Amino acid sequence: MPMKGSGPAAMREVDRYDDGFGWIAYPDEDMERTSHAAVGEDGGVWLIDPVDADGLDEKVAELGDVAGVVILLDRHKRDADAIARRHEVPVYIPEWMDGVANKLDAPVERVRNDLGESGYGMYKLIDNALWQEAVLFSEDNGTLIVPEAVGTAGHFVTDDERLGVHPALRLKPPKRLGRFDPERILTGHGEGVHEDAEAALADALSGARKRTPRLYAKTAREMLFG
Repeated sequence: MPMKGSGPAAMREVDRYDDGFGWIAYPDEDMERTSHAAVGEDGGVWLIDPVDADGLDEKVAELGDVAGVVILLDRHKRDADAIARRHEVPVYIPEWMDGVANKLDAPVERVRNDLGESGYGMYKLIDNALWQEAVLFSEDNGTLIVPEAVGTAGHFVTDDERLGVHPALRLKPPKRLGRFDPERILTGHGEGVHEDAEAALADALSGARKRTPRLYAKTAREMLFG
């Protein structure tokens, strides 16, 4: 399977819940890039780190009108600007995130704390020269959206983890995530966690370092033997 899919996308819906859904545009790719459509308190639909796919607009329209497109990770430009232009909405990015706005062919809105009238707060998670990442959290429905620091795709988790810290962050896991008490966790790679999400997050953070050798060994085996 390719690391990242291209060409016509065979979209697979994941993470369906009362206030939104997720989708993987290329289900056969190794990276399992997952995007999300979240309905805000304002009734608008917010598309987060989206990868475009045939039929996406029709599926999103079942939830409502698109209020905006959001980029939470500096490396997740994906198809954000193309989708924003199509729906005639801005791309929303954290006010402190560098090197993204000038690469987008769409209007940009900077977010300080609150994502418009969506009810989602935007929180800084990582901000350094190599990695800039924010998360979204709704106090109302308990949804935590994390684009990269944790995930459920194969290269994120050991065999006994439901949620895993990114391989590059394992030795210094993002403890700031521990401030949240989510009912569900939606990730940028893999399907979300909808049951006992708070416990899964606590386990991922507390066990990240000690399980690092197992994750690296698993990844090496998969690369060698497929």
